[in-house]
Amino acid sequence: MTASAPTTQVLIVGSGPTGLTLACDLARRSIDVRIIDKSAEFPRSSRAKGPNPRSLEVLEDLGVADRVLAAGSAPLPMRKYRNGLAIADTDPFGASHPTPDAPYDRPWLIAQWQLEEILRDRLAEYGVRVELGAEATRLTAGSDSVTVGLADGRSIGARYVVGCDGGHSPVRRLLGVRFEGKTNEEQMMVCGDVEADGLDRDYWHQWFDEDGAVMLCPIPGTRSGWWFQAGPERDRAGAPVPPSLESFRRLFAKHTGLPGTRLTQATLLSTYRVNERMADRYRVGRVLLAGDAAHVHSVAGGLGMNTGIQDAFNLGWKLARVVTGQAGPGLLDTYEEERLPVASWTLDMSSERLRVTLDAIREPGGGLDAAVTGETTGLGLGYHWSSLSAAGSTARLRAGDRAPDAPCLDAGTGAPTRLFEAFAGPHFTLLGFGPGTADALRAAEAAYGDAVRAYGVGAGGPSGLTDEAGHARTAYGIEPGTDILALVRPDNYVGLIAPTAGSRAVGAYMDHLSGTAFRRP
Repeated sequence: MTASAPTTQVLIVGSGPTGLTLACDLARRSIDVRIIDKSAEFPRSSRAKGPNPRSLEVLEDLGVADRVLAAGSAPLPMRKYRNGLAIADTDPFGASHPTPDAPYDRPWLIAQWQLEEILRDRLAEYGVRVELGAEATRLTAGSDSVTVGLADGRSIGARYVVGCDGGHSPVRRLLGVRFEGKTNEEQMMVCGDVEADGLDRDYWHQWFDEDGAVMLCPIPGTRSGWWFQAGPERDRAGAPVPPSLESFRRLFAKHTGLPGTRLTQATLLSTYRVNERMADRYRVGRVLLAGDAAHVHSVAGGLGMNTGIQDAFNLGWKLARVVTGQAGPGLLDTYEEERLPVASWTLDMSSERLRVTLDAIREPGGGLDAAVTGETTGLGLGYHWSSLSAAGSTARLRAGDRAPDAPCLDAGTGAPTRLFEAFAGPHFTLLGFGPGTADALRAAEAAYGDAVRAYGVGAGGPSGLTDEAGHARTAYGIEPGTDILALVRPDNYVGLIAPTAGSRAVGAYMDHLSGTAFRRP
């Protein structure tokens, strides 16, 4: 059996945050995309607690960060209890503040269903809607397309398929990709969304004792909704009791000393086991994996959903260039090249944060704040090893680093703007620091049109930015009197840093993207 002619350019299987981020990124690039999900209706469960600072930057680029910030709330101080008594309040982000190069200094609390709703609304603005009740059960690969067979007998043809369908990914299983790692049955937790009365909603409450724990965090946008997490209740034989409102009430009463009847409703009843697994491949021909379909790990550090969102943002521009013929299929190999090592690092880091947190909560005053470090922001991750990171560096940056933000002024109007506003959208951005870069900026725009937008930072050129306070030069490590070009990829990582004398490197880099074999340019 051969695959049918494609009926869409890209088919995304799974409509969680990873799939929706990818769909939005492709749709704004005018890629014909369909997104399906096996569920009969959209979930109303909270699940993940929200985006970290790097994911907020991604969401800003997609044009939805303001909606996310309005629907959610800043992280709450953590109130920790021992023997039923409050003994410590901790705000792990109390000393954090935005900086010119990093406008988001903390993660944001928002129920996952609300984030998904915002992304679906954004996707609908491009005329694309999630197709529910579509369960992928078969994959048939042809020379130029893939056919996905559905449980109801229908099939969908596509040039490329991306499995964003979770830790139990049918797409991954159909591909025969190994999901290597381990499951720790001892480190188990029951979770749910609950309604609760009589608790102060200005805190994330955490009760710890020698027998277990109960944690309740208010769900933003609700009057009495809470995220509930606890060590499982066990029966006389030591087996975990399935989660229910009644078992949640018993756990709540046991660990808090408060009446269990304060919990009045429970949904999203689930048992969570610590899984640390990673796919050994992210691409098999025309089928790719992203998000939990490619990696799962401990919840410590809150990196699960965030790693998936950032997978999608890495893949979107590459897939679009291949589909439109701007690059050969080899560009898709750089998705695995860049993101698989990040997943490996995430597994190691979240495992270590879990160990630190379990040690911390054994001591009075310890809590989930032990999982929070600068590494969990996502801002420090980059792709220095990538074949898409050309040689080049400044005093502050090198190719492969995240491209910093900076407040500037529009050189023509004097209106305030930011580098992130210049980056936003499906294009490369060429920054020219110093007046000697003006000719190179003009040449790049002439050669590549809308694919590369060029901005002179105090350099003249086709579009100008005034770095009045010097924040851009500081963030990019530009020494006084030097002329430097910095090429920023569509996913807002630095691809190239070159002196003006090496301005031909920009053309070489863009030509390199059009090839099928990738080497360090």
